Amino acid sequence: MQLTRHTDETDLDQEPLPDSPPPREIPRLAEHLFRRESGRLVSMLTGIFGVEHLQLAEDVVQEALARALRTWPYYGVPSNPTAWLMQTAKHLALDVVRRNKMAADKQPQIIAATDLWSGGNSEETPPMFEDEIKDQVLRLMFVCCHPEIPADAQAALALKTLCGFGVTEIARAFLASDAAIAKRLTRARQLIQDLKIPFEIPSGQELKPRLDGVLQILYLLFNEGYKASSGEHLVREDLCNEAIRLASLLTSHPAANLPRTHALLSLMLLNAARLSARMDGAGNILRLQEQNRATWDQMMIARGLVHLSRSASGTELSEYHLQAGIAACHATARDFSSTDWTRILDHYDRWVAMSDSPIVALNRAVAVAHVDGPAEGLRAVQQMKHRDQLDSYFLLDAVLGDLEYQMGRTQAAAGHFRRALGKADLPSEREFISRRLQECGVGA
Repeated sequence: MQLTRHTDETDLDQEPLPDSPPPREIPRLAEHLFRRESGRLVSMLTGIFGVEHLQLAEDVVQEALARALRTWPYYGVPSNPTAWLMQTAKHLALDVVRRNKMAADKQPQIIAATDLWSGGNSEETPPMFEDEIKDQVLRLMFVCCHPEIPADAQAALALKTLCGFGVTEIARAFLASDAAIAKRLTRARQLIQDLKIPFEIPSGQELKPRLDGVLQILYLLFNEGYKASSGEHLVREDLCNEAIRLASLLTSHPAANLPRTHALLSLMLLNAARLSARMDGAGNILRLQEQNRATWDQMMIARGLVHLSRSASGTELSEYHLQAGIAACHATARDFSSTDWTRILDHYDRWVAMSDSPIVALNRAVAVAHVDGPAEGLRAVQQMKHRDQLDSYFLLDAVLGDLEYQMGRTQAAAGHFRRALGKADLPSEREFISRRLQECGVGA
């Protein structure tokens, strides 16, 4: 979609921050803002234009970010960058309405909606029934999980439009190629248009058939924050916090207050409690045995255990239950040596029986090594199904290198670490693998 230039698109009369960051920092700031606000903006515009114009809403929001990147280095960051982004999106959306001769009543809708958020009342929402989803982003996630949209496209669509993920980030989450994800997104958008899927927010019992799709979206959103697939930083805490916020809202909703929802929230909380300890002061990755457990967030662990307890009601056992159980074993261990690896392996055994994911099998192999020794861990890796899907995944070689190192075969370990180094993307990952190579007595 081509967006025309509007004369007051940038609202340059806004006062820039007196200590505006240097130009080199602005792309990072703009990306952070975009990830935080894009979902709300897209959900607002989609509610006005209709879900059949989802691509249009995406383009408007993307162009607003592009204009921030073009103007902020010269004029400084506005004192209220969120309001700036909202106002820029408003002008772009109004241009679209005028140019495409859309219904005239959309103009006051756009102005009213963006002005409400820009005025600092972003939490205000129209009156709703008790069984409706009240959060704007969460509401549109349920729309993306419409039964007519294929399950494999629902999460990809929501991550792209609501969470600001790039195609490459989504592809890594699904162990797929960029081209495959791009095609999946194109088909999903085309299907929305062809079937004329309406922008309707399900409520009550209509939410339940879409819940699993929404839970998967939140799971992937948290995972990208916990271990980023691209960029300069391993952890994106804002993504983790957003996933926790949305999952917390779900647990308080009558239709979503289910064991698997509590299990997912428990998993997030127990893992997020360890975020501050995952890296040292220089940003280097710390293994579990190297982390300072005194810095783990005990209040967050307690919240996670409460939700784990609530997830135990009934007979349901989901993958989220098993992952939360594993996280609880780590979070409650007094130190690394007292970790209950036998129980962790039992959880992995049951998880592998549910899932054919090679990543799950790889993590199980690590647990096997802790219980039965590195030789058995290596054998578990060799017996993995779909191992070829991890050919470009640096952790496969990192695990193999670690197991070989434990067996005293430093040359074989170094070979695996070198291959892992060639596949690692993040600086923190490459530094971590380089340190492991040094432990083998060789250089990169």
